[in-house]
Amino acid sequence: MTVLVLTCEEDLTADMVVSTLHDLGVPLVRLDPADLPGSIALSADYAGDGFHGYLKTGERMVSLGSLRSIWVRRPGTPGTRVAERSTWLTAEAEQALYGMLTSTRARWMNHPVAAAQARYKPWQLHIAQRSGFTVPATLITTFPAVARQFAATHRDLVVKSVSGKHPGDPPMVLPTTRISPDADFSAVAAGPTLLQQHVSKQADIRLTCVDGHLFAARKEADPDEVDSRFTENSTWKPAEVPDQVRRSVAAYMTTAQLAYGAFDFAEDQSGTWWFLECNQGGQFGFIQLDTDQPITQAIAAWLAADPLTCHSWPAV
Repeated sequence: MTVLVLTCEEDLTADMVVSTLHDLGVPLVRLDPADLPGSIALSADYAGDGFHGYLKTGERMVSLGSLRSIWVRRPGTPGTRVAERSTWLTAEAEQALYGMLTSTRARWMNHPVAAAQARYKPWQLHIAQRSGFTVPATLITTFPAVARQFAATHRDLVVKSVSGKHPGDPPMVLPTTRISPDADFSAVAAGPTLLQQHVSKQADIRLTCVDGHLFAARKEADPDEVDSRFTENSTWKPAEVPDQVRRSVAAYMTTAQLAYGAFDFAEDQSGTWWFLECNQGGQFGFIQLDTDQPITQAIAAWLAADPLTCHSWPAV
């Protein structure tokens, strides 16, 4: 059976897993949905009482019935490499590709429906609370008066983007910024604003979960540092996962129906891990390079496992 990897052409993190799968002798097909239509072709037959589908990329042809797993890494948007792009073509190509793939019995890392829901920061915060994480007091509002009241209550605040764009995605990125409680909050009315209690941290924590296997890494932080994504002042080292955090991660992953998640925490002076976010498609290569934790091997093993005998998350 075949592993399908959906990602862009230049993806070093995917390269690591693909190399491991090759070493294991696991058949795989790697493609970027941005090449559909074009160098990628597809066909699906729903006639009669069965479903038969095929994907072709270059000289490779794969039966959708032979897929054991699908890894959604950093796929491009279908229809973006054609000569004449259109919203209609993108919608048609996206519906065709993902509609066919979700008709298969393949296991997903992560399923598109679960992944789409997991990207919503407000939903993340809600599920994190339900899962037992320690979560900073947070407000998302367009009411200036409510923002002022929140600031008066919590005093030490940061402002973030609700969408959580990464620094590598300019010009949409908004650095996490510390603000004064007596700031002018009138501009909150112009768009949803996320205000959050500032956590004075001694370290950043990145916890990568691969189907229940936890890989935690810790990086010392300057207590005055607000957004560590923009600084590289220390290296990551392996960290032990507190029992309560371990239980909360399991609850979160089950509720979110994710096979993979990258959690970010701020560790305060008392050692408490404060939940910041869970990126369902977060990077892990830099963590493995610093800590030698076998995250790549864990992902490759999950993708290569027999779908009839291995553990699988609940169906979406």
